[in-house]
Amino acid sequence: MAEDLTIVTGTKQEQYEALIPQLKGLLEGETDLIANLANVAAALKEQFNWLWVGFYLVKKDELVLGPFQGPVACTRIKKGKGVCGSSWAQQKTLIVPDVEKFPGHIACSSASRSEIVVPVFHGNEVAGVLDVDSKELNAFDTTDQTYLEQIGSLISFH
Repeated sequence: MAEDLTIVTGTKQEQYEALIPQLKGLLEGETDLIANLANVAAALKEQFNWLWVGFYLVKKDELVLGPFQGPVACTRIKKGKGVCGSSWAQQKTLIVPDVEKFPGHIACSSASRSEIVVPVFHGNEVAGVLDVDSKELNAFDTTDQTYLEQIGSLISFH
């Protein structure tokens, strides 16, 4: 069965509101976590054309690279390190307008200028993070936070 994504133009909010029902359709009935993470990353990358979109999954005491779209990435990140490890440790979304100004930023790609990292929960525990990087400064705001958190909540960790 072919899966098609309808790319929508308009405000950021309109784009998210058109994308979320499509993501629900992609995820519905599919129980494989990796397949679902891969489709979410691909859909976000296609819709917004960000530099990098992907997931890191909690494995023991570190985050390990999961499905992503974009340039090659850091493979492992310790809890509390960089934006991803900090989001995991603090269990909250972090918006970084300028990655050069984030203490301890891990530069997986020199092209990354701003970043948002959203923790993805399984119950009350962080099971992974959704990491998005942009080539532009100040690319992310509370609109992204609101909708990316909703998207993160669609993911089921079995």
